[in-house]
Amino acid sequence: MDISVHRPGDLGAADREAWTAMQSKAHLHGSPELANPFLSPEFTLALSRYRRGVRIAVVREDGEPVAFFPHHRSATGVGRAVGLGVSDSQGLVHGPGFTWDARELLRACGLAVWEFDHLTQGQTAFDAGVTGSFPSPVIDTQDGYEAYLAYLRENSPKFLKSTLAKERKLIRSVGELKYVHDERDPAALRTLMHWKSAQYRRTGRSDRFTQPWIVGLVDHLFHTRTPSFGGLLSVLYADGRPIAAHFGPRSERIFSCWFPAYDPEFAKFSPGLLMHLRIAEAAAADGIAYIDLGRGQKEYKDSLKTREIMVSEGWMMRRHPVAFGHWAHRAPLRALRNTVVERPELFEPADKLLKRMGEFRSGRSRM
Repeated sequence: MDISVHRPGDLGAADREAWTAMQSKAHLHGSPELANPFLSPEFTLALSRYRRGVRIAVVREDGEPVAFFPHHRSATGVGRAVGLGVSDSQGLVHGPGFTWDARELLRACGLAVWEFDHLTQGQTAFDAGVTGSFPSPVIDTQDGYEAYLAYLRENSPKFLKSTLAKERKLIRSVGELKYVHDERDPAALRTLMHWKSAQYRRTGRSDRFTQPWIVGLVDHLFHTRTPSFGGLLSVLYADGRPIAAHFGPRSERIFSCWFPAYDPEFAKFSPGLLMHLRIAEAAAADGIAYIDLGRGQKEYKDSLKTREIMVSEGWMMRRHPVAFGHWAHRAPLRALRNTVVERPELFEPADKLLKRMGEFRSGRSRM
């Protein structure tokens, strides 16, 4: 393999176009997940504005690019997937039939180890480093919204009936609903961030929007528009008032759920679910093949999904002291987290404790 490593800003226009073309045609070659917007050049270029050490390895054969490997690299050779912790799809974007040696790739990139937590399907060269695989629910929209509704009537009839009943009650109680699939008002984005921050605090989770780089990244993607990529802010209004919103990236064929939130005042009407149905309808009209709801088992995802794809986590390592040191530091923490998340008898009390802590942090505890 002829491998060269570039800073994102140094990647030429021809290479960016080749990268986008690979994503556009990925579904034709049996690798539809490679079209995920988190694997796009636009996402990597945006992230490089707010995080140091972002690099792109370009693999060429006979002078032509055949694969792109975006990654983070530290001065000591510790590598991470681009956007580790916030990106929902990671890996090497490649053309049909391309195979590679993972350790040779890491060596060419100057990496002792490469850590990932949402490795997309089909990245068999990294299989040796996979420590666990997890379902990521999706909503298929390629056949149209009516086909999706028919699926829900068949597989989640109680959910659909109750959700539509709440919609009618919301209209009677508050007023007419309006859905904007691509809201361009920055004030609406700030409202979403405010809701999401409050949700993080309320549930005892770490507030991502206290991190300036995440705020900067979201704001940058909100203003990003290309034929193959965009950051979409979707808002559901009731009587002119925003009651639910979502921000996430989309490619030509895949829409990724990223930051959904709603106004707790309207919680009894399930505005988040109503918004997701509107998103599915608009995505189907736009020709989106599927909506990726993201890794993690949630009741609302189980109700909305039509199927699941798999993502993996782990470390691809070379025989190097830095690699073993990084693994020894990170592996126990990740194993503990996964054990808690995957076992209901552990997750439920842990979740209750986090929410209780969130009540204290929000000043709402009765104690």
